[in-house]
Amino acid sequence: MNLVCPVPLDRYPQVLLAHGGGGKLSQQLLKQIFLPAFGASETGSHDAAVFTANQSSLAFTTDSYVINPLFFPGGDIGSLAVHGTVNDLAMAGATPRYISVGFILEEGLPMETLWRVAQSLGQAAQNCGVEILTGDTKVVDRGKGDGIFINTSGIGSLDHQQTIHPNQVQVGDRLILSGDLGRHGMAIMAVRQGLEFETTIESDSAPVHREVQALLSAGIPIHCLRDLTRGGLASAVNEIAQTSGVTMALRETLIPVEAEVQAACELLGFDPLYVANEGRFLAIVPPEAEQKTVEILQTFHPQATAIGTVTGKSAQTLGLVSLESSIGAPRLLDMISGEQLPRIC
Repeated sequence: MNLVCPVPLDRYPQVLLAHGGGGKLSQQLLKQIFLPAFGASETGSHDAAVFTANQSSLAFTTDSYVINPLFFPGGDIGSLAVHGTVNDLAMAGATPRYISVGFILEEGLPMETLWRVAQSLGQAAQNCGVEILTGDTKVVDRGKGDGIFINTSGIGSLDHQQTIHPNQVQVGDRLILSGDLGRHGMAIMAVRQGLEFETTIESDSAPVHREVQALLSAGIPIHCLRDLTRGGLASAVNEIAQTSGVTMALRETLIPVEAEVQAACELLGFDPLYVANEGRFLAIVPPEAEQKTVEILQTFHPQATAIGTVTGKSAQTLGLVSLESSIGAPRLLDMISGEQLPRIC
């Protein structure tokens, strides 16, 4: 049997940092390498997989964390690993229950650093109400591990009857943003570049499952949820639009970005719509639920707001997202094609 690699090797003969950036090259790996190799369906692409075991509806997810620096304003790789996995489960509408933790440690790592990370991870798990059931530790040669890499997997229970998935998105739905954008990516870059602002930019790294549970408890009919991590808001809305086959329209003036984050983005040449977040998500709900959804989310983050609408469903405009700029001119909001912020999650 002759196997032919579908990825254009003459263009990308090696893995690039951008292949892990959550944009077009990440999608290429998923669709042309992993899904065919694993015999998986593209429709299963989501933050967490939902399945049934012994008549119980469960969600399962896994993620790896390779952030540099290990400690940053507002968090560290330990708490980030817990928050990221908890949030992926929440995006399926699940209540996080259990996680596993795998450490890959570099020879020479100071034991005090490992202790701080472990303490932070354990405290974050306790704060999120999840139990660490199992784990693993490996040590690699000096110079081959960048200090610490962490992998976490999580299991959550679905205690409701809603189906929360991109394929549930409908024309007329409203896009609700849970808070301001860009904090995590700019907090990391400020530390790396030694930038000082009037106020320190802190990462938004935090669990969001309580916000989701509040929406579900209030009876909000949620069609889709997506946390805005790699690739930021722009990549998230493009992924949803492509999966659900809809067009979306966003308004830039409605998207909250703090002044210090905007200043950092302008100084470093970044677009905050593509900057990663670790405590923000997008909720897509029917128009009649827009006001109540915003009101509930504003009890957690005052800047939660509606930012756009699902405008159509057409094969000719499959997956297109438009953005009305601050001066009123529309432009196409595309998925990021390169790597804007390396090693931020």
